[in-house]
Amino acid sequence: MGKWAIGDIHGCYNTLRELIEKKLCPSTDDTLIFLGDYIDRGPSSRQVIDYICYLEQLGIQTICLQGNHEELLLKNYEWEKKPPKSLFLKKQNPFAHTWYAAGANETLASFGVQRVTDIPEKYIQWLNQTRLFVEEDKFLLVHAGFNFNYNNIFDDTASMKWIRQFEPDLKKTGGKRIIHGHVPVPLEVIRHCIETPELGFIDIDNGCVYKGREGMGNLIAINLETLEIKVQANIEKLA
Repeated sequence: MGKWAIGDIHGCYNTLRELIEKKLCPSTDDTLIFLGDYIDRGPSSRQVIDYICYLEQLGIQTICLQGNHEELLLKNYEWEKKPPKSLFLKKQNPFAHTWYAAGANETLASFGVQRVTDIPEKYIQWLNQTRLFVEEDKFLLVHAGFNFNYNNIFDDTASMKWIRQFEPDLKKTGGKRIIHGHVPVPLEVIRHCIETPELGFIDIDNGCVYKGREGMGNLIAINLETLEIKVQANIEKLA
């Protein structure tokens, strides 16, 4: 039985398959924890979600967290489905610019649609069912991190998807290190985080979608028991 956490995928479907099928080879006794950001930027967001659902159908245990990119899609979907009514002016979607700047066009193209409201409902339901965090024996797993200015770090749910800088207080985590993604860092930084437990966190986002960028361009999985990492280089075709 093994538990693996997997960092930000961002539409890199072929890379994800290579990591899972060639390097992790999970069985129904294993658990895969995905840290969010399945979509945007890369070419195959829909296929990433379909593949994770396929793993679930095979009986492989999966836990899927929500990233800021999933939140942006969902907020755009909700707004476009039921825009607020105004007596005088048609209000503009306040989430659209941020999402399109973050890779919405690639996601819509992967679904073969031009509008977010044309994404099939089953995918919206799947995204809505993703979790904010998961607690394991030695770790807290979350997409982005926690706001340690709060007495109860679980009260600030927005930070779980968006925060970029934080200093862990192990008293507030119950002594558990945080495993997160969201902020792309070089591979040497990931290894330093693993080897330095007093930091209190391990960032496993190696910027998979940034193929060719020095020190990045890999999808990372980390074993929660041994802290072994598996590194899969991006194998997506460049546009």
